[in-house]
Amino acid sequence: MLGMIKNSLLSTVETWPHRVLRRGEKEQLSYEERECEGGQFAAVEVEGKPFDEASKEGVLKLLKYVGGSNDKGVGMGMTAPVSITAFPAEDGSLQQKVKVYLRIPNQFQASPPCPSDESIKIEERQALTIYSTQFGGYAKEVDYVNYAAKLKAALGSEATYRKDFYFCNGYDPPMKPYGRRNEVWFVKE
Repeated sequence: MLGMIKNSLLSTVETWPHRVLRRGEKEQLSYEERECEGGQFAAVEVEGKPFDEASKEGVLKLLKYVGGSNDKGVGMGMTAPVSITAFPAEDGSLQQKVKVYLRIPNQFQASPPCPSDESIKIEERQALTIYSTQFGGYAKEVDYVNYAAKLKAALGSEATYRKDFYFCNGYDPPMKPYGRRNEVWFVKE
């Protein structure tokens, strides 16, 4: 636990490498099209709980892993964003199932430490192109659903993207009260 707290408070945060392909704005919503690098990610699935509760549980598990709860006992440093896969229901609400991802820091990409928690898996993810919109505050399910709807409206029919899931992303530790960054990502098809 101490490693997790030290890691989130004192370490530098490495951002998921990406490049912006284009920027747009429609209906007072700014968005970007980005190409994000692939790589090794720690991932954990949580089912049967509301989105906010499941997300918190998954994030805490991953923070413990990068904080030193692994076979090498090493604090790896933090990466951003923490990316939560949300699965929308027919009515736009989110199903009681999430998959939380955290990119393994560059220094450990070639050989990530094995998680002590068996529910955490190390996965190779391919590069992806996404449509993203950003907002502030302490994000909850209702915020992500709201901004997903706004991004869908802004993109209209000109963009093709996956409709069966989207990513809810947080960039900041919980103890940062101001200037928080959250994003919704749609994966381009």
